[in-house]
Amino acid sequence: MIKPVYWEEGAVKLLDQTRLPQEEVWLTLTSWGEVAEAIREMRVRGAPAIGIAAAYGLALAIWHLPRGADPRAAFQEAAQGLSETRPTAVNLFWAIRRMERAFEKHQDEGLSTLKEALLGEAEKIHREDIQANREIGAHGAALLPRGARVLTICNTGALATGGYGTALGVIRAAWEQGKLELVYACETRPRLQGARLTAWELLREKIPFRLIADSAAGTLLARGGVAAVLVGADRIARNGDTANKIGTYTLAVLANRHGVPFYVVAPSSTVDLELPSGEGIPIEERGEEEVLAACGCRFAPEGARAWNPAFDVTPAELITAIVTERGVIRPPYHETLPAALA
Repeated sequence: MIKPVYWEEGAVKLLDQTRLPQEEVWLTLTSWGEVAEAIREMRVRGAPAIGIAAAYGLALAIWHLPRGADPRAAFQEAAQGLSETRPTAVNLFWAIRRMERAFEKHQDEGLSTLKEALLGEAEKIHREDIQANREIGAHGAALLPRGARVLTICNTGALATGGYGTALGVIRAAWEQGKLELVYACETRPRLQGARLTAWELLREKIPFRLIADSAAGTLLARGGVAAVLVGADRIARNGDTANKIGTYTLAVLANRHGVPFYVVAPSSTVDLELPSGEGIPIEERGEEEVLAACGCRFAPEGARAWNPAFDVTPAELITAIVTERGVIRPPYHETLPAALA
C-alpha cells in the first residue's frame, strides 16, 4: 500500500505527486516551510493527506528548533503558515487544531517531551486515517451490487490519504471482494489527477479501468450500466453540501438526471459542523496557467485568459448518501450528520 507521506529520522518523506506518473520522486523535508510549499504546490494533495502532512510539518517546527528559540513562537508561526496554504480542505485546519491541543498539553514538560508528544500526535492522526479508510471501504463496498461498474473523479486513493483511500478505497474494497467489474475515471482537468494519479494507482492494483474525458460522463451515464458515482470530499457542511474537485457538481446533476446513486466518501474529519451550508465554504481559485498550459503544455493562444476554481459545491439534495468510517449517512443530513459524529 502506498503511503504518500511519512516520518523518517527527523524528516518528512513525501512522494512528489506533480512528477507522477513519469517519475516516482521522494522528497525529504526538514522544515515546516518546505511542507507548506509542498502543500501549496500540490506535491501532496487530497484533503486527508494535506492534514497529515501539516501535522508532521508542525512536529518539524519543534523537532529542529534552534537553541534558545521560543517553542511557542515557532509553533504558532508554523501553524499560521500552514493554515494559509490551501483554504478549502477542512482536514488541514482539523489537523492543525489537534496539534495545537497537543502543544498546549505538553508545552511545560520540557522540549524533549514536547517533541515526542507532537510527533506522536502526528503519527496517531496518520494511523487513524488509514484505519478510517479501511472502515469506509467496507461500508461503501456494501452499497455496490456484484459486477458493478462505477464512475469517479479526481484521485481519492492512497495518494490522497494516509493510505488505502476514500472513494478509491471503496473501489479497492469492492475489488478485493470480487464485486467490481470496471472503473470509469474522469481525467479531471485541468491538472489531470484522474489521468495521472488514479490511473497510476489502478494500474498498480491491477484493477480494470477506462479513462474518460470529463465531458464524456453525461453520455456514459445516459447509456446505463453505471451502478454508482463515487467521489471524495474536501469539506462537508452541516447540511450535507459538499465541496470537492471541480466537476463533481456536474457529475451529481448528471447522476440525478439518470437515476444513478451519487455517494460522497470521506472521513468524519472532513465534516465541518460549524458551517451551516455550502455557501460558506471557501473555494480556492488557482493560477490561470493551469488551464492555459495544462501540465506545462500550452495550447491556448497568447493573450488568452482563464478562470480556474479548484473546487465546486454539490448541494445536499443531489447526494444519495455520505459514507464515513462511522457508517453510511443518509438525509436529512442536518440531523443525521451531527448525530453520527456526536
